[in-house]
Amino acid sequence: MIARDKFNRAFDGFFLWLAVKFRTFIIEVGELAGFGLQGYRLFLTKPFRWPELLIHMEFIGNKSLGIIVMSGLFTGMALAYQIYLGFKLVNAVSLVGPTVGMGITRELGPVLTGLIVAARAGGAMAARLGSMRVTEQIDALEVMGVNPMQYLVSPRLVAAVIVMPLLTGVFDFAAMFGCWLVCIKLLGMDEAAFFDRTYLWLEPYHIFEGLFKAAVFGVFFAIICTQRGYLTKGGAEGVGAATNRGVVLSMVMVIASDFFLTNLINMFYNVFGMNGWK
Repeated sequence: MIARDKFNRAFDGFFLWLAVKFRTFIIEVGELAGFGLQGYRLFLTKPFRWPELLIHMEFIGNKSLGIIVMSGLFTGMALAYQIYLGFKLVNAVSLVGPTVGMGITRELGPVLTGLIVAARAGGAMAARLGSMRVTEQIDALEVMGVNPMQYLVSPRLVAAVIVMPLLTGVFDFAAMFGCWLVCIKLLGMDEAAFFDRTYLWLEPYHIFEGLFKAAVFGVFFAIICTQRGYLTKGGAEGVGAATNRGVVLSMVMVIASDFFLTNLINMFYNVFGMNGWK
Protein backbone atom coordinates (compact mmCIF):
# COMPACT_ATOMS: atom_id res chain seq x y z
CA MET A 1 0.00 0.00 0.00
CA ILE A 2 2.86 2.39 0.84
CA ALA A 3 4.49 1.75 -2.51
CA ARG A 4 1.18 2.30 -4.25
CA ASP A 5 0.64 5.60 -2.41
CA LYS A 6 4.11 6.76 -3.45
CA PHE A 7 3.37 5.81 -7.04
CA ASN A 8 0.06 7.71 -6.97
CA ARG A 9 1.72 10.81 -5.49
CA ALA A 10 4.50 10.67 -8.09
CA PHE A 11 1.92 10.20 -10.86
CA ASP A 12 -0.15 13.16 -9.62
CA GLY A 13 2.99 15.25 -9.21
CA PHE A 14 4.08 14.54 -12.77
CA PHE A 15 0.74 15.65 -14.24
CA LEU A 16 0.69 18.72 -11.98
CA TRP A 17 4.19 19.64 -13.22
CA LEU A 18 3.06 19.04 -16.80
CA ALA A 19 -0.03 21.24 -16.34
CA VAL A 20 2.04 24.07 -14.84
CA LYS A 21 4.54 23.90 -17.73
CA PHE A 22 1.75 23.89 -20.31
CA ARG A 23 0.05 26.86 -18.63
CA THR A 24 3.35 28.76 -18.58
CA PHE A 25 3.91 27.94 -22.25
CA ILE A 26 0.44 29.21 -23.23
CA ILE A 27 0.95 32.43 -21.25
CA GLU A 28 4.34 33.07 -22.87
CA VAL A 29 2.97 32.43 -26.36
CA GLY A 30 0.13 34.86 -25.64
CA GLU A 31 2.53 37.51 -24.38
CA LEU A 32 4.75 37.11 -27.46
CA ALA A 33 1.74 37.34 -29.80
CA GLY A 34 0.47 40.47 -28.02
CA PHE A 35 3.92 42.06 -28.11
CA GLY A 36 4.30 41.34 -31.83
CA LEU A 37 0.83 42.58 -32.76
CA GLN A 38 1.41 45.79 -30.84
CA GLY A 39 4.75 46.30 -32.57
CA TYR A 40 3.35 45.83 -36.09
CA ARG A 41 0.30 48.00 -35.31
CA LEU A 42 2.46 50.86 -34.04
CA PHE A 43 4.54 50.81 -37.23
CA LEU A 44 1.41 51.78 -39.17
CA THR A 45 0.60 54.73 -36.90
CA LYS A 46 2.09 58.22 -36.96
CA PRO A 47 4.84 59.31 -36.63
CA PHE A 48 6.15 56.84 -39.20
CA ARG A 49 9.67 55.53 -38.57
CA TRP A 50 10.96 55.10 -42.13
CA PRO A 51 14.60 56.12 -41.40
CA GLU A 52 14.81 53.59 -38.55
CA LEU A 53 13.35 50.92 -40.84
CA LEU A 54 16.10 51.48 -43.41
CA ILE A 55 18.78 51.43 -40.71
CA HIS A 56 17.60 48.08 -39.37
CA MET A 57 17.16 46.62 -42.87
CA GLU A 58 20.78 47.52 -43.54
CA PHE A 59 21.87 45.99 -40.24
CA ILE A 60 19.95 42.72 -40.69
CA GLY A 61 20.43 42.36 -44.43
CA ASN A 62 23.64 43.98 -45.61
CA LYS A 63 25.72 42.96 -42.61
CA SER A 64 24.50 39.34 -42.88
CA LEU A 65 25.23 39.13 -46.61
CA GLY A 66 28.79 37.79 -46.36
CA ILE A 67 28.02 34.93 -44.00
CA ILE A 68 24.88 34.03 -45.99
CA VAL A 69 26.84 33.82 -49.27
CA MET A 70 29.58 31.69 -47.72
CA SER A 71 27.11 29.41 -45.94
CA GLY A 72 25.01 28.97 -49.07
CA LEU A 73 28.02 28.26 -51.28
CA PHE A 74 29.46 25.51 -49.07
CA THR A 75 26.04 24.04 -48.27
CA GLY A 76 25.33 23.66 -51.98
CA MET A 77 28.76 22.14 -52.61
CA ALA A 78 28.49 19.62 -49.75
CA LEU A 79 24.91 18.67 -50.60
CA ALA A 80 25.69 18.23 -54.29
CA TYR A 81 28.65 15.96 -53.59
CA GLN A 82 26.72 13.76 -51.13
CA ILE A 83 23.74 13.43 -53.48
CA TYR A 84 26.09 12.69 -56.39
CA LEU A 85 27.65 9.79 -54.44
CA GLY A 86 24.21 8.34 -53.73
CA PHE A 87 22.74 8.85 -57.21
CA LYS A 88 25.86 7.43 -58.85
CA LEU A 89 24.94 4.03 -57.39
CA VAL A 90 21.67 4.02 -59.35
CA ASN A 91 23.04 5.80 -62.44
CA ALA A 92 20.92 8.93 -61.86
CA VAL A 93 23.58 11.64 -61.53
CA SER A 94 21.73 13.85 -64.01
CA LEU A 95 19.15 14.44 -61.23
CA VAL A 96 21.66 15.92 -58.79
CA GLY A 97 20.96 19.51 -59.93
CA PRO A 98 17.14 19.47 -59.55
CA THR A 99 17.35 17.48 -56.30
CA VAL A 100 19.73 20.00 -54.75
CA GLY A 101 17.61 22.84 -56.13
CA MET A 102 14.36 21.63 -54.59
CA GLY A 103 16.04 20.77 -51.27
CA ILE A 104 17.68 24.17 -51.05
CA THR A 105 14.79 26.35 -52.17
CA ARG A 106 12.02 24.59 -50.24
CA GLU A 107 13.78 23.62 -46.98
CA LEU A 108 17.47 24.24 -46.40
CA GLY A 109 17.59 27.78 -47.80
CA PRO A 110 14.94 29.34 -45.53
CA VAL A 111 15.82 27.22 -42.48
CA LEU A 112 19.58 27.82 -42.55
CA THR A 113 19.08 31.50 -43.34
CA GLY A 114 16.65 31.75 -40.43
CA LEU A 115 19.09 30.09 -38.05
CA ILE A 116 22.04 32.23 -39.15
CA VAL A 117 20.17 35.54 -39.06
CA ALA A 118 18.45 34.69 -35.76
CA ALA A 119 21.84 34.00 -34.18
CA ARG A 120 23.56 37.10 -35.59
CA ALA A 121 20.92 39.82 -35.92
CA GLY A 122 18.44 38.44 -33.38
CA GLY A 123 21.09 38.18 -30.70
CA ALA A 124 22.23 41.71 -31.44
CA MET A 125 18.63 42.99 -31.20
CA ALA A 126 18.12 41.37 -27.79
CA ALA A 127 21.48 42.60 -26.48
CA ARG A 128 20.94 46.17 -27.74
CA LEU A 129 17.43 46.51 -26.32
CA GLY A 130 18.47 44.79 -23.09
CA SER A 131 21.36 47.21 -22.62
CA MET A 132 19.04 50.16 -23.23
CA ARG A 133 16.58 48.78 -20.69
CA VAL A 134 19.06 48.20 -17.87
CA THR A 135 20.75 51.59 -18.44
CA GLU A 136 17.29 53.24 -18.32
CA GLN A 137 17.57 54.68 -21.84
CA ILE A 138 14.13 53.24 -22.64
CA ASP A 139 12.70 54.94 -19.56
CA ALA A 140 14.29 58.20 -20.74
CA LEU A 141 12.52 57.88 -24.11
CA GLU A 142 9.19 57.53 -22.30
CA VAL A 143 9.96 60.64 -20.23
CA MET A 144 10.66 62.57 -23.45
CA GLY A 145 7.27 61.51 -24.83
CA VAL A 146 8.64 59.01 -27.36
CA ASN A 147 6.91 55.64 -27.55
CA PRO A 148 9.84 53.18 -27.20
CA MET A 149 7.85 50.32 -28.72
CA GLN A 150 7.23 52.35 -31.86
CA TYR A 151 10.74 53.81 -32.03
CA LEU A 152 12.83 50.75 -31.08
CA VAL A 153 10.78 47.61 -31.68
CA SER A 154 8.43 48.23 -34.63
CA PRO A 155 11.14 49.04 -37.24
CA ARG A 156 13.10 45.94 -36.24
CA LEU A 157 10.02 43.70 -36.62
CA VAL A 158 9.16 45.03 -40.08
CA ALA A 159 12.79 45.04 -41.27
CA ALA A 160 13.17 41.34 -40.42
CA VAL A 161 10.08 40.39 -42.45
CA ILE A 162 11.28 42.34 -45.51
CA VAL A 163 14.92 41.28 -45.43
CA MET A 164 14.60 37.56 -44.66
CA PRO A 165 13.16 36.56 -48.09
CA LEU A 166 15.88 38.63 -49.80
CA LEU A 167 18.64 36.90 -47.83
CA THR A 168 17.07 33.51 -48.55
CA GLY A 169 17.10 34.29 -52.27
CA VAL A 170 20.82 35.08 -52.00
CA PHE A 171 21.42 31.85 -50.08
CA ASP A 172 19.55 29.85 -52.75
CA PHE A 173 21.57 31.42 -55.56
CA ALA A 174 24.90 30.85 -53.76
CA ALA A 175 23.97 27.24 -52.99
CA MET A 176 23.05 26.51 -56.62
CA PHE A 177 26.30 28.13 -57.74
CA GLY A 178 28.16 25.81 -55.35
CA CYS A 179 26.22 22.85 -56.76
CA TRP A 180 27.20 23.92 -60.30
CA LEU A 181 30.87 24.20 -59.29
CA VAL A 182 30.95 20.67 -57.86
CA CYS A 183 28.88 19.01 -60.58
CA ILE A 184 30.39 20.69 -63.64
CA LYS A 185 33.89 21.85 -62.67
CA LEU A 186 34.90 19.09 -60.23
CA LEU A 187 32.91 16.01 -61.26
CA GLY A 188 32.78 16.71 -64.97
CA MET A 189 29.04 16.24 -65.45
CA ASP A 190 27.41 17.40 -68.66
CA GLU A 191 26.53 21.09 -68.24
CA ALA A 192 23.63 21.06 -70.73
CA ALA A 193 22.00 18.11 -68.96
CA PHE A 194 22.53 19.81 -65.58
CA PHE A 195 20.71 22.98 -66.60
CA ASP A 196 18.08 21.14 -68.66
CA ARG A 197 17.04 18.85 -65.79
CA THR A 198 17.17 21.66 -63.25
CA TYR A 199 14.99 23.89 -65.44
CA LEU A 200 12.58 20.97 -66.04
CA TRP A 201 12.08 20.02 -62.37
CA LEU A 202 12.63 23.22 -60.40
CA GLU A 203 9.46 25.36 -60.56
CA PRO A 204 9.02 28.99 -59.43
CA TYR A 205 6.59 27.96 -56.68
CA HIS A 206 9.37 25.92 -55.06
CA ILE A 207 11.28 29.18 -54.63
CA PHE A 208 8.22 31.16 -53.51
CA GLU A 209 7.43 28.49 -50.90
CA GLY A 210 10.88 28.96 -49.35
CA LEU A 211 10.63 32.74 -49.47
CA PHE A 212 7.27 32.61 -47.67
CA LYS A 213 8.77 30.42 -44.95
CA ALA A 214 11.67 32.86 -44.59
CA ALA A 215 9.28 35.77 -44.00
CA VAL A 216 7.50 33.78 -41.27
CA PHE A 217 10.84 32.91 -39.65
CA GLY A 218 11.66 36.62 -39.69
CA VAL A 219 8.44 37.36 -37.79
CA PHE A 220 9.25 34.72 -35.18
CA PHE A 221 12.86 35.57 -34.39
CA ALA A 222 12.27 39.34 -34.47
CA ILE A 223 9.36 39.15 -32.01
CA ILE A 224 11.14 36.74 -29.66
CA CYS A 225 14.47 38.57 -29.56
CA THR A 226 13.03 42.09 -29.28
CA GLN A 227 10.62 41.01 -26.52
CA ARG A 228 13.39 39.31 -24.55
CA GLY A 229 15.59 42.40 -24.86
CA TYR A 230 12.79 44.91 -24.22
CA LEU A 231 11.74 43.22 -20.96
CA THR A 232 15.27 42.58 -19.66
CA LYS A 233 15.85 42.80 -15.91
CA GLY A 234 18.88 42.29 -13.70
CA GLY A 235 21.70 44.42 -15.10
CA ALA A 236 24.51 43.09 -17.27
CA GLU A 237 23.84 39.51 -16.21
CA GLY A 238 20.21 39.90 -17.21
CA VAL A 239 21.22 41.20 -20.65
CA GLY A 240 23.34 38.11 -21.26
CA ALA A 241 20.58 35.78 -20.08
CA ALA A 242 17.94 37.55 -22.19
CA THR A 243 20.15 37.40 -25.29
CA ASN A 244 20.85 33.71 -24.77
CA ARG A 245 17.17 32.86 -24.21
CA GLY A 246 16.11 34.90 -27.23
CA VAL A 247 18.58 33.26 -29.61
CA VAL A 248 17.94 29.71 -28.38
CA LEU A 249 14.15 30.08 -28.49
CA SER A 250 14.31 31.70 -31.95
CA MET A 251 16.38 28.85 -33.37
CA VAL A 252 14.06 26.23 -31.90
CA MET A 253 11.05 28.08 -33.30
CA VAL A 254 12.60 28.23 -36.79
CA ILE A 255 13.17 24.47 -36.87
CA ALA A 256 9.86 23.50 -35.26
CA SER A 257 7.73 25.89 -37.31
CA ASP A 258 9.33 24.65 -40.54
CA PHE A 259 7.68 21.25 -40.01
CA PHE A 260 4.25 22.79 -39.43
CA LEU A 261 4.61 25.29 -42.29
CA THR A 262 5.51 22.50 -44.71
CA ASN A 263 2.38 20.59 -43.74
CA LEU A 264 0.21 23.72 -43.89
CA ILE A 265 1.48 24.52 -47.38
CA ASN A 266 0.77 20.94 -48.54
CA MET A 267 -2.71 21.21 -47.01
CA PHE A 268 -3.21 24.47 -48.93
CA TYR A 269 -2.25 22.72 -52.16
CA ASN A 270 -4.75 19.92 -51.45
CA VAL A 271 -7.61 22.26 -50.52
CA PHE A 272 -7.19 24.36 -53.67
CA GLY A 273 -6.60 21.39 -55.98
CA MET A 274 -2.92 22.15 -56.54
CA ASN A 275 -1.69 18.60 -55.97
CA GLY A 276 0.78 18.88 -58.83
CA TRP A 277 2.58 21.66 -56.94
CA LYS A 278 3.79 19.43 -54.11
